[in-house]
Amino acid sequence: MPALFVRLKTGFMRAMKLQRFSSLSLLVLFLCVPASAQTADIYSKKSVRAVMQKVFEWQVAHPVEIDALNNNLWARAAFYAGIMSAGKATGDKRYFEQATRWAEGRGWKLGDRPRHADDHAPGQTFLELYMLKRDPARIEQTKSVIDAMVAAPKPGREDWWWCDALFMAPPVLARLYAVTGDKKYLDFLDAMWWDTTDFLYDPSEGLYYRDKNFLNKLNANGKKVFWARGNGWVMGGAVRVLQHLPKNHPTRARYVKLLQTMAASVARVQGADGRWHPSLLDPAEAPVPETSSTGFFTYALAWGVNNGVLERKTYLPVIRRAWAGLVASVDEEGKLGWVQRIGLAPDKVTADDNQEYGSGALLLAGSEMLKLK
Repeated sequence: MPALFVRLKTGFMRAMKLQRFSSLSLLVLFLCVPASAQTADIYSKKSVRAVMQKVFEWQVAHPVEIDALNNNLWARAAFYAGIMSAGKATGDKRYFEQATRWAEGRGWKLGDRPRHADDHAPGQTFLELYMLKRDPARIEQTKSVIDAMVAAPKPGREDWWWCDALFMAPPVLARLYAVTGDKKYLDFLDAMWWDTTDFLYDPSEGLYYRDKNFLNKLNANGKKVFWARGNGWVMGGAVRVLQHLPKNHPTRARYVKLLQTMAASVARVQGADGRWHPSLLDPAEAPVPETSSTGFFTYALAWGVNNGVLERKTYLPVIRRAWAGLVASVDEEGKLGWVQRIGLAPDKVTADDNQEYGSGALLLAGSEMLKLK
C-alpha cells in the first residue's frame, strides 16, 4: 500500500474517531490524494485478494463471543457466505477448507428454530459445499427442515417479518432449487419474498423498513428510518437469489427492477468517504460510518455491474469509493472496524466495533471487486 495512502488512512480514522470532520472536509481530504494513490493499488486484483485474505484470517482467529440470548448463528453464517464467495472468486482452497471445518463442526445442521430465517442461514454454505462435493449428508437436514416449511406455508410477512430475513433464508431456497431442480423451492421463495416486500417496502423511497415498528413513523429529526444494514441485507439477498434464478423465470425481471431501484436509492445517500451512515435518510441520527452496510451495498452494486443489470458508468464510481472506504476501515492486522453491533435500528458505531457479518460482507464485496473490469 503506498505510503501516502497509509497516511491518508491513519488521518482519516483519527478524524472519524474524534468526529471533528464534516463530510465536505472528508471529501476534500480524499480528493487531495493523487489519483495514482487513490486507484492504482487498492483496486488491483492483487491488493483486493490481500485485503480479503487478511480480513478472513483475522476474523477466523477472533470469533465474536457467543451471546447467551442470541447464539449469533446468523452472524457467523453471513461470514461463511462471504468465505465461500471468496473461495470461488480467488480459487484459494483455504476458504473452502475453513468453511468445511465449520460445517462439519455443526454436523451440517441448521439452527434449532425450524421456521426462523436466521437459523436457516447456514444452509447457504452447506449447499455450496455440496455443489463442490455431492455428499447427501451435507444437505440432508437442511432439505428436511425446508421441506417441512414448504409443506406448511405461511405468508412472508409472518415468517419473514423483518427485512434481514431476505438475506438469511431466500438464498437457501434458491440453492436448493439449483441442486435439486425442484420448482417448489422457487415458488415458495417467490411467494414469501413478495409478500414481505408488500409489507415492508416503501416504493416512494425505494427502501425497506426493518420491520413493522418503523412503518409510518418518523425519527426525532422528522425523517423516515431506513436502517442501512437492513437494506444491505435485502440487496445482498436479492443478488444471491438472482445468482440461481433461471433467466426465464417469470418474476426475474421484478427482482432485477428491485435491485435497480434500491441501487439508485442507496447511491444517492452514499457518504463522502465512500461509506454509508447507519440511518440512510438522516446521517445526523448516527453521524458515523458503518461498514457492514457498506460491504453489502458494494457487493450488490458490483454484482449488478458485473452482470449487466446496473449501468457501469453510473455505479463504478460509487463502487470504487465504497471499496476505498472499506479498505480504510481495515487495520494492519486485518480487523474490520466501524461495524454496527447486533441490533435492529440505526445506532452508534466506533472504529473498534467488529462483527463477523461485517467481515462476511467485505468478502462478498471483494469477490465482486475481483471481477470488475
